[in-house]
Amino acid sequence: MLDHPGQLDTVRTIHHASGVPVSLYIKIEMGGKRCGVIPGSQVFSQLFSDVLALEEAGVCSLAGLYSHAGHSYAGNDRATAIDLLRQELEALLAATVAIRSSAPARTQQLILTVGATPTATSIRNLLLPESLQTESEAAAITALKAIVENIKTANCAIELHAGVYPVLDIQQLATHALPDSYLTWDDMALTILTEVASLYPDREKPEALIAAGSIALGREPCKAYPGYGVVSPWNINGAKVPTVAPEEHVGWQVGKVSQEHGILRWMGKRGEESKLAIGQRIQVWPNHACIAGVGFDWYLVVDSTSEAREDEVVDAWVRWRGW
Repeated sequence: MLDHPGQLDTVRTIHHASGVPVSLYIKIEMGGKRCGVIPGSQVFSQLFSDVLALEEAGVCSLAGLYSHAGHSYAGNDRATAIDLLRQELEALLAATVAIRSSAPARTQQLILTVGATPTATSIRNLLLPESLQTESEAAAITALKAIVENIKTANCAIELHAGVYPVLDIQQLATHALPDSYLTWDDMALTILTEVASLYPDREKPEALIAAGSIALGREPCKAYPGYGVVSPWNINGAKVPTVAPEEHVGWQVGKVSQEHGILRWMGKRGEESKLAIGQRIQVWPNHACIAGVGFDWYLVVDSTSEAREDEVVDAWVRWRGW
């Protein structure tokens, strides 16, 4: 994946060592301003010109264009997520037009790969009945469908890359990229197993110490609530899966983290807190599954649909290291 001509030295090195044409994607900047090249810019023109020369020499193969709307995490509604997906596709289509105009003889199909998790999630809105669409959502869906048709006409394929989509997290619930009934706490697959180390019932709010801090949970906040994780109902007598958005959650939350430990705070009414015991195992939904997951070597997989055997570990997935 490239966004500058200077990176092609590495492509030449890989090809020289392997003898295999290197498959490339050009990263397109579309608003996040983290990385990527702007279609039509001088750097973009030089990069594509150099890639085309190497492609003709058999050194590489341009597979497609890539975007990532990382700023979609700041969204709060479906229309925003849908429109940002449209913007991702629109930016890649603009880059495709620039490529085709400068190299009309190059007719190979390009893959346009898009999707921060909120925008990848938002594609499901195309399947929802019109009765569930507000006026702004309907307008965003119409615009998205139009850009998809334009991409088909341009002989390009669309790919949605997953991001944290396979496991989800609290940050994804907070984007509201789908109706709340379509994206729920039950859809979050990743929790961190920890245990209660101490109890502090006499503090301003009832609190507890857990053996999971920033190393296990990360230190990334969530815009929806002032915590670093939410305790799931697993192994807590009488507790239930939340039915409200993260902004309205009032149960046990990880209110503060140090390196090794976290402080749980009860965010509901005093006297109504779910009872915890020292040594009790609990599970925490992290704000950001990507950061939380990187602290562990494997995922222990359970099948929540297996009645009476929901906690049985049926597989262990070794985590891929590196990005």
